[in-house]
Amino acid sequence: MQSLTIDIVSDIACPWCAIGYARLERALTTLKGEIEGQVEWHAFELNPDPNQQPMPIVEALSRKYGRSEAEMRAAQDNMIRIATDLGLNFAHMQERSTANTFDGHRLVKWAAEYGRQTAMKQALFDAYFGEAKNVSDKDVLLEAVRAAGLDAAEAEQVLDSDRFADIVRADEAKWQQAGISSVPAFVINGRYLISGAQEPDYLVQALREIARQDAEGASA
Repeated sequence: MQSLTIDIVSDIACPWCAIGYARLERALTTLKGEIEGQVEWHAFELNPDPNQQPMPIVEALSRKYGRSEAEMRAAQDNMIRIATDLGLNFAHMQERSTANTFDGHRLVKWAAEYGRQTAMKQALFDAYFGEAKNVSDKDVLLEAVRAAGLDAAEAEQVLDSDRFADIVRADEAKWQQAGISSVPAFVINGRYLISGAQEPDYLVQALREIARQDAEGASA
């Protein structure tokens, strides 16, 4: 069985990032016994200003993209349908507000020390899209920590310090310098880029082709 490293550049506040990972999971399930994916999450901030006042998401998206709120609600409804079919909880995604996710990214880095990075990321997705909670709020973050099966007391110490701040900033800078300007982005074996939340069938074919090319390169 071949093993591929899969670096996922994403934001907690990005619905397509949650959808993209769920689709990747389906693809890897299809490839079970053939290809194994070693996933690592990397930070990206859609709203990097920590002093930005929260704004209702539909209004914020309407302003950002120059489209009507009705159009944005329709686009959000479509994402909810896609997410629900994948087993994701997007029940209250239209009720959320914009949020800075820097502290959430710090907790994802911390969770990696315990092998719980994906669980932490998914708990934050659930809090934001499933419950419309403010994922820049300390209490919400600690709830997500507990949901991910991690120690809330230790996480609180992380949040009360600047631990992992430099790591998150360096992570963001690295991938931006590599040309990543939109998320989700999946970088396979450090060389192959898959942009966006591609369908599982596409991912199965892409991962097979990458594994084949790498196997041929290794034997050349």
